[in-house]
Amino acid sequence: MNRRSFLITSAAAFGRTRTPSANDRVNLGFIGVGGRGGDGLIVDFLQHADCQCVAVCDPFEDRRRKRAAQIDDYYAKRNGAAYKSAAMFADFRQLLLRKDIDAVCIATPDHWHVPILIAAARAGKDVYVEKPLSPSLKWNLKAREVIRKTGRAFQYGTQQRGAGHIRAACEIVRSGRLGKLMSIEVVAPSGASGGATTPMPVPAGFDYEMWQVPSPVRPYTDGRCLTPGHYHIYDYSVGFLGGWGAHPLDVLDFALPAPQVPVQFEGTGLVPKEGLFDTVMDWNVRCTYPDGLVMTFTAGGDSTRFTGSEGSITIRRGGVSSDPPSLTSAFAPPDRFGVMGRNHARNFIDAIRKQAPPESPIDSAVRTDLISHLSDIAVRTGRRITWDPVKESITGDPAAARMLDRPLRKPWKL
Repeated sequence: MNRRSFLITSAAAFGRTRTPSANDRVNLGFIGVGGRGGDGLIVDFLQHADCQCVAVCDPFEDRRRKRAAQIDDYYAKRNGAAYKSAAMFADFRQLLLRKDIDAVCIATPDHWHVPILIAAARAGKDVYVEKPLSPSLKWNLKAREVIRKTGRAFQYGTQQRGAGHIRAACEIVRSGRLGKLMSIEVVAPSGASGGATTPMPVPAGFDYEMWQVPSPVRPYTDGRCLTPGHYHIYDYSVGFLGGWGAHPLDVLDFALPAPQVPVQFEGTGLVPKEGLFDTVMDWNVRCTYPDGLVMTFTAGGDSTRFTGSEGSITIRRGGVSSDPPSLTSAFAPPDRFGVMGRNHARNFIDAIRKQAPPESPIDSAVRTDLISHLSDIAVRTGRRITWDPVKESITGDPAAARMLDRPLRKPWKL
């Protein structure tokens, strides 16, 4: 298939729609309905007539009410009649008891992604999980085990796979048109420092205990619990190494001709010593694959660049560039990010119905999160980290290997 045919075929596939009967819909529950869960995922899934958004869950009461009203108002306007049906839950375990819910979308802070994912899959729900996967590589491996064992559909929240220009650019890399790959450069935004540490009263209508478990007990501050604060706190996250790095790293994984991960990691970075935020910033990590191919993972932008013996291509959310330019001269203008999200939601619905494989599967999610975690460990230890992809463990450094796991606060367990 040539490039032009690929683009036309991809566009046609994205444009498919169906009008199902009322009893042929996928029922969805949303766990974590702040900005990403509410303004992002709920909006994306409301666009599809063959799914029904039926429940929301969040420890913030005002968010629950806002998102339930958002869903009800949308259906009322679409149907031209009063509608009030979206259920509200403060505890995700109560939502998972609903037998009529087929799948859940998880957009909580990072430390809750995998525990809820595992509980949902065991409850017979298909799962859409926002990135990054979790603050623990051991948790990620457990999540993969559970998804494989239960056979539930899994979709990772790397919506860029729903963009036509990214799909086409990755196909160019996979096709071998760049020749022998010589180097890869992945860049992601650096993150943030600061954050007030003075304890504050817990706001009314907020279940702080439910929010913070299974992580350690900490005093409440707005900076801890409101975005973007929890993105940059090591209790809950590895920072933008994973929180934003998941996007350009996913492009890397999507484009490689064969799935693989680097086996050596070494680099530098900054861990803030003052304030609430303590995840790695300003990183520069050298990652080496088994065949000697080097990938650099650095902070400062948002792109994935592949350089081969016959040319190079740089892939961004906002567009694609290449050398020679003829590699991408036929590309259509980039999709808007909202379109990417709707396409990604469409694919998840099709995966639930077993009409298509999920385009961002669990194996890919684990591979890209692995790069974030091992980069974090390399920076924090200041040592070269060696990864055994068969045993899936760090070799020759027991102290670094212990950093792959994080204990869950009792009585929580995976």
